[in-house]
Amino acid sequence: MSNRTLRVPTAALACCLVVLGSTPGTGIAAAKGTVRDAQTTLAERFDAGIDAKDLDSWLKRMSAGPNHVGAPNNIANAEYTRDQFRSWGWDARIETFDVLYPTLKRHALQLVAPARYTASLAEPPVPGDESTNQVAESLPPYHAYGGDGDAEAELVYVNYGMPADYEELARHGIEVRGRIVIARYGAGWRGLKPKLAQEHGAIGCIVYSDPADDGFGQGDVYPKGTYRPAFGVQRGSVADMPVHPGDPLTPGYGSVEGAKRLSLADAKTLLKIPVLPISYADAQPLLSAIEGTVAPPSWRGALPITYHIGPGPARVHLVVESNWNQAKAYNVIATLKGAELPDQWVMRGNHRDGWVFGASDPLSSHVAMMAEAKSLGALARSGWKPRRTLVYASWDAEEPGLLGSTEWVETHAGELARKVVLYINTDGNARGFLDIEGSHPYQQLANEVARAVSDPQTSKSVSDRLQAARMTRGYAQDASADQKLDLERALAGADFRIAALGSGSDFTPFLQHLGLATLNVGYYGEGDANGVYHSAYDTYAHYTRFVDPGLRYGVALAKTAGRLVLGVSEADVLPMRFAPMAEAVAGYVAEVHQLVAASRERSVLLARLRERDAFGLASDPTAPTLAPPAQSAVPHLNLAPLDNANTRLQAAAKAYDRALSIIGTANLSADSRRQLDALLQGMEQSLLDPEGLPGRSWYRHLIYAPGLYTGYGVKTLPGVREAIELRDWAQAERYAVKTAEVLDRYAARLDQARVLLEPTAR
Repeated sequence: MSNRTLRVPTAALACCLVVLGSTPGTGIAAAKGTVRDAQTTLAERFDAGIDAKDLDSWLKRMSAGPNHVGAPNNIANAEYTRDQFRSWGWDARIETFDVLYPTLKRHALQLVAPARYTASLAEPPVPGDESTNQVAESLPPYHAYGGDGDAEAELVYVNYGMPADYEELARHGIEVRGRIVIARYGAGWRGLKPKLAQEHGAIGCIVYSDPADDGFGQGDVYPKGTYRPAFGVQRGSVADMPVHPGDPLTPGYGSVEGAKRLSLADAKTLLKIPVLPISYADAQPLLSAIEGTVAPPSWRGALPITYHIGPGPARVHLVVESNWNQAKAYNVIATLKGAELPDQWVMRGNHRDGWVFGASDPLSSHVAMMAEAKSLGALARSGWKPRRTLVYASWDAEEPGLLGSTEWVETHAGELARKVVLYINTDGNARGFLDIEGSHPYQQLANEVARAVSDPQTSKSVSDRLQAARMTRGYAQDASADQKLDLERALAGADFRIAALGSGSDFTPFLQHLGLATLNVGYYGEGDANGVYHSAYDTYAHYTRFVDPGLRYGVALAKTAGRLVLGVSEADVLPMRFAPMAEAVAGYVAEVHQLVAASRERSVLLARLRERDAFGLASDPTAPTLAPPAQSAVPHLNLAPLDNANTRLQAAAKAYDRALSIIGTANLSADSRRQLDALLQGMEQSLLDPEGLPGRSWYRHLIYAPGLYTGYGVKTLPGVREAIELRDWAQAERYAVKTAEVLDRYAARLDQARVLLEPTAR
């Protein structure tokens, strides 16, 4: 369903082309392509303040040294960011939190049988990139929040180490209990690999980057090309963030002075087994020494070896020991106070810390955020003031587990729930296509902004380029049903859909804990930084050569995010449209029904195949595989509460959007506008359940959440969907009721908002 035909006769139009000289928030909106007033529009003046030279200068300065939590350069960058904001007219301060931040004390990895090999566990400098010479100042490759341990055991190759891979191992009769596993990066979040290994009884986990995924199998390696060199290692956190992000010792509340802290033994998100990341150069001798069953074709990477599963005869000795210390996280919080609605906050955030230099992740988008702040500050000095308060945040300690943002949100939860109308997040940026995910009521805003921003390479709008990419993806022979739907929508001229959010960046505490409307924005797809992700090679030199030369897409990101900020800050009433939300929820409900039907069909089919011994007869007698275990029958679940709530939401969304398009907000009194804003601001919060999700009460949003076994990947209607996947039928029906209740609250609130509009028609 498209919202392009809705017309709102107020300053709520997303591209926020408010004519200067009018009262803030009530000026005449100028649609794209019309003859504009002789005065320069606010949006144009904002764009004029964005300079690629600024972004380049800041990126070079801020990525000049290591930026891990507590690093001198990271602290200096916090102070520099604060001082820059102040020089641009913002009220800026640093707010600190003491968080658990383990660093490596010692590590070692040796192949002890049938041959001997000692892994280097280091990233050598790259010729021509001076940053990579700063070995002494950088943290060595490691995984934060893995367990301490000294383990020696047979080695088992588990492919990507995802649930389906363990099912495949079981069919080959291979167990990992009492053994050490080696998994390759990809197919899921890194923290799931040691978590699943631990759940299956492994005593250690090694994770390597296979060149098929981000090395020479993809293209030339750094420094000749952008991809991962032989000794490149992906660092990262392996805390169990699908349970909760933030400081593992202060779940649900801020890690401030005097806060109660759990013991390490009681912290639910800490792993118990040692885990270590290594390069493919160090992985090859280990994988070469594994024998046993030859790995299935889909398990084979690009190393010049035959991939075997094991177990053994390869035997490895793994040692990991960490310093379990507290570190100080430095958040920079900057405010530009609203002239008319100071207690409504439009928030914008990007983290600043990196595993090493962090030029791509996260500083490429951090400098775009700084450019926005500089331009907005210049507008303020010229006499303009935002209607709503703008709050910009430079987060620290995101990489270990969203620590800086989560602790800040938990500390200020009450005030944020009352005041934040939208949080806009960025986290890394590259040459390519616009990507916007998040709260669906802001989908129309996202589309209007995308139509107003030019693509740096084609001079077409970033919307046109994105829609072209979606059409070609949908045309591909292997296109998914979702991609084909995007093709149909693009051909019909409909708005592009925004995707739902899982986790993996600082939006998580805002959206999924507090229920605050959220958008996550970036450009991706052509300038590839995956090969240097979380390594010592994510440097200024690499970024400016391969990812976004000239930072032209950094400028595009600043214009995109800045126009989103202005589109909300200057609107008479929050620019939310609910047809996209209703359409999204209808799709999620349909998917749940399809999941039940597919599970039932597959269970029945499996039973028939087992009865006929199909798996045994089809198995190669020289390398036999076992039949999948039998499954219980899938009952007919009562999802009627969910269906009824969905029907009510469709009607409420249609009625509100229709009233807004016909009536508008121009004739509303100031008091009615405040009431309407209050209702709209709380819409997302009505989707929270105080009990949260099963086994992880920190996640309270019943429409969007990261999956327990997807990590960053989103699960929509998570309470229902994951219960079905786990075959917990009673839980599925229970969460169908709970999800229906939050959708009913959402629809009822939307009905109240519509009633506020309708008296103006009479």
